[in-house]
Amino acid sequence: MLKSKTFLKKTRAGGVMKIVREHYLRDDIGCGAPGCAACGGAHGGPALEPLPQDPASSLWPRPHYLLPDTNVLLHQIDVLEDPAIRNVIVLQTVLQEVRNRSAPVYKRIRDVTNNQEKHFYTFTNEHHRETYVEQEQGENANDRNDRAIRVAAKWYNEHLKKMSAENQLQVIFITNDRKNKEKAVEEGIPAFTCEEYVKSLTANPELIDRLACLSEEGKEIESGKIIFSEHLPLSKLQQGIKSGIYFQGTFRASRENYLEATVWIHGDTEENKEIILQGLKHLNRAVHEDIVAVELFPKSQWVAPSSVVLQDEGQNEDDVEKEEERERMLKTAVNEKMLKPTGRVVGIIKRNWRPYCGMLSKSDIKESRRHLFTPADKRIPRIRIETRQASTLEGRRIIVAIDGWPRNSRYPNGHFVKNLGDVGEKETETEVLLLEHDVPHQPFSQAVLSFLPKMPWSITEKDMKNREDLRHLCVCSVDPPGCTDIDDALHCRELKNGNLEVGVHIADVSHFIRPGNALDQESARRGTTVYLCEKRIDMVPELLSSNLCSLRCNVDRLAFSCIWEMNHNAEILKTRFTKSVINSKASLTYAEAQMRIDSATVNDDITISLRGLNKLAKILRKGRIEKGALTLSSPEIRFHLDSETHDPIDLQTKELRETNSMVEEFMLLANISVAKKIHEEFSEHALLRKHPAPPPSNYEILVKAAKSKNLEIKTDTAKSLAQSLDQAESPAFPYLNTLLRILATRCMMQAVYFCSGMDNDFHHYGLASPIYTHFTSPIRRYADIIVHRLLAVAIGADCTYPELTDKHKLADICKNLNFRHKMAQYAQRASVAFHTQLFFKSKGIVSEEAYILFVRKNAIVVLIPKYGLEGTVFFEEKDKPKPHLIYDDETPSLKIEGIVFHVFDKVKVKIMLDSSNLQHQKIRMALVEPQIPGISIPTDSSNADLNEPEKKKKKLEK
Repeated sequence: MLKSKTFLKKTRAGGVMKIVREHYLRDDIGCGAPGCAACGGAHGGPALEPLPQDPASSLWPRPHYLLPDTNVLLHQIDVLEDPAIRNVIVLQTVLQEVRNRSAPVYKRIRDVTNNQEKHFYTFTNEHHRETYVEQEQGENANDRNDRAIRVAAKWYNEHLKKMSAENQLQVIFITNDRKNKEKAVEEGIPAFTCEEYVKSLTANPELIDRLACLSEEGKEIESGKIIFSEHLPLSKLQQGIKSGIYFQGTFRASRENYLEATVWIHGDTEENKEIILQGLKHLNRAVHEDIVAVELFPKSQWVAPSSVVLQDEGQNEDDVEKEEERERMLKTAVNEKMLKPTGRVVGIIKRNWRPYCGMLSKSDIKESRRHLFTPADKRIPRIRIETRQASTLEGRRIIVAIDGWPRNSRYPNGHFVKNLGDVGEKETETEVLLLEHDVPHQPFSQAVLSFLPKMPWSITEKDMKNREDLRHLCVCSVDPPGCTDIDDALHCRELKNGNLEVGVHIADVSHFIRPGNALDQESARRGTTVYLCEKRIDMVPELLSSNLCSLRCNVDRLAFSCIWEMNHNAEILKTRFTKSVINSKASLTYAEAQMRIDSATVNDDITISLRGLNKLAKILRKGRIEKGALTLSSPEIRFHLDSETHDPIDLQTKELRETNSMVEEFMLLANISVAKKIHEEFSEHALLRKHPAPPPSNYEILVKAAKSKNLEIKTDTAKSLAQSLDQAESPAFPYLNTLLRILATRCMMQAVYFCSGMDNDFHHYGLASPIYTHFTSPIRRYADIIVHRLLAVAIGADCTYPELTDKHKLADICKNLNFRHKMAQYAQRASVAFHTQLFFKSKGIVSEEAYILFVRKNAIVVLIPKYGLEGTVFFEEKDKPKPHLIYDDETPSLKIEGIVFHVFDKVKVKIMLDSSNLQHQKIRMALVEPQIPGISIPTDSSNADLNEPEKKKKKLEK
């Protein structure tokens, strides 16, 4: 059956266009109930259970299916995801509304419907002849959808009666909309609110904790006085932004000070790029990453960023007078130059709340159900939750979601979502760091895995189309030990004309991941593989990452090859690109490759190839450095893990060999060659990578630090920086050059992906290259897959598709990739920090030599070369007399009781794990040498003050 709608639309040119929309209705859509004689059940896909017995409801003891409305799906997704809730009918109307209103919830509900154990069934009511409803005159879209949901619920109950009479199966309508519920009851549909139904599940009392507060702002606190001003409605905010009264921006809370935040203005003018907010009332219930509207104060009310560190530690959630006293601490006398644009939040444009990991701060009131939750992320406020499981959840990592923030509540309201496990346990802490850094780490869904090649897999004639057979070449790979996702392999051979042929062969991942399918979408969402200390979160399923795409030795593999003809001075004479088949002759580690190159007795084909590559790499590197490429440094830590417990038993900095540099040179060359090619072919939609030059102010700390050691660092160009770093040597202090390079790394900007048609500046500052991209790691970076597709089209080896030549779509992909890469870096650092804590927990207190990297007003930041570990030595502690400190920003230096500390000075420190705060365990450092009375720890003080937190903890445990 066909329904059609006709309407007229005015064109830009002033004409009128007639538009006809067709809507097909069918009568062969299954209800999802197995054994239904009327429609044949589900017609494939996850189906409902024939006679659901669980969960047992005291309101409706008979077998039943649930049919929730849109708001229940949007706000009570945590309840619906619980294993206790099964046999749910999700209407097409509801699914479409959820998709339009919340992409994260839509994805979660799709995951639930794909989980066959949950028995969620999607019913396409909008195309069923008996459940489709047309919008009536004077009826708004919302009321029409509510009516469509009730019509479907009523149809289900009449339809299920046609099944055997003794079954007495019914559909229960779940809605939190009072009017909708009343109408449903009038129409004879069993209907309950989500809260009523969940409370009726007497066998599952824990579900009550997962209920979200019902009202938009959350439940008001009884008799609580108004703390915050009302948020303006969206219409007024939009008018205000348009007229320039308000500014729209992203709210960024401070980690150090919970009473301070900044708002980064969207489409900023240079004058007001960032607005400071100070004080609870001016933050006005905004949460980190929310999109807010702010009002800018007149200049007479501007303030300076506070240097005070304030953590929210109060258990009394309504002690606002104490907050006001703390706010007065922020307003110190400052130089007028330090004043910044200041304002207040007047409304919320978009909430960007997510589930938060943290710990329960149990109420002091006995039997209380109300408790405060303290998030692990210090930028997130505490959250008020109600739970009956407080004693079980104490000392555990849990997840909580925010529901709303009433005007008369010091903290937002939320609900308990999930118990992750005990604090400090490896699995729990790994889960927390993955969740907190938004790293997608769920197992790949069946929908994704269905697009993998069927095993056993082999190369077919079809695969060989547009592909060269290079299996005869002496190709080998060089990687870190234990690497299973081998992206790249190399070869070098002499040609008959006396020149050299060099090839970089990269796994042809884009052959297996085709545009637009579920596997491609999931890889794009993940963006990158995340390497933690003891596990890897793959971007693509393991069958590809460690098998079919991994360029292992002695197996045929599909590759994308970049082949150069070079002379012996490493000058490129010809470049060509081809899809290929290779058979790697060896999978070597950096150390094995180095041993072959250095050994006078080994002269096989692989070793000769490696020596040729190494010789050329040295010339290429020299040429890059002459052009101004930077050689920076960052201390990388490598853990040696116990083979059974996987606990770190040793910690050392990574050793870099010539072969590391050899592989890097050819990867850089391949990336530059491919960048030039794809930009030649697709000037508007090439995916490239740039590294912006840092502003001069970034270098101040480096220049001052070098000056303190009588060295000059020039920073006007990358070349002058590179040259002055090379010349900054001190025979008496060989480690100084490494320290300068580490400090120079901290001055750099972040490299980012971008679409060539959306930017004019392509330059890569660190590599001193006018153009650059990523081509060499498609197993672990989605950017490389896009680049492979562009290159394949450029050489005629594959066909294009619309999204590949849409610069706006590519810009969106780049935005996600930049976010995912940044989060992956943070997650990796957090994993290193956690494993470092585990290492020092078992090792106890150790003393080590360290160098000062930064000097602060009341502390020094030091680097311990032996462990590649960085930490802060504080000189002011709670409940101890304050030492006399003189800070000089110009030198920079810090004078303590007559002893002066400069950047790069050598000191000796004691390292230990401070477990006094379970939520934020940290490595603590104290000064041993030079000796300062009342500050330094005696050399033999293994049980001195430094260990107080640990001693207290042990007493409590006893």
